[in-house]
Amino acid sequence: MQITVTHQAPMAFVAKAERGAELRLDGTPELGGDESYLRPMEGVLASLASCSGVDVAMILNKQRQTFDSLVIDVRATRADAVPAVFESIHVVFRISGEVSESKAQRAVALSMDKYCSVVKMLSASVKITYETVLGS
Repeated sequence: MQITVTHQAPMAFVAKAERGAELRLDGTPELGGDESYLRPMEGVLASLASCSGVDVAMILNKQRQTFDSLVIDVRATRADAVPAVFESIHVVFRISGEVSESKAQRAVALSMDKYCSVVKMLSASVKITYETVLGS
């Protein structure tokens, strides 16, 4: 796996995977960014949510659960120091459709506690909690 990141003026960057997929990131306005793209730490949270979301969707499908939507909200607190690392992350999985509560909770737990690589990497240094909400 390889990513190439190219600077775009003034503080925007384009990350490009070998297969051609792109992600755009930006610095804060104080650093010259213009708020057009995700900031790098927001990108980390988006990666956590999408990694876990893939797991949850796959597990729900294997459980033969029909979900209409899966929305993942991620909230994080950061240290008030440099570097401003994450101190805590809370993930809320909002699942709607014809889904058993126990199966939804199991799918989320399997992802967050066992399968999601991003969660595993981050949990070594930050407290990560999660919850499952049905019908939202």
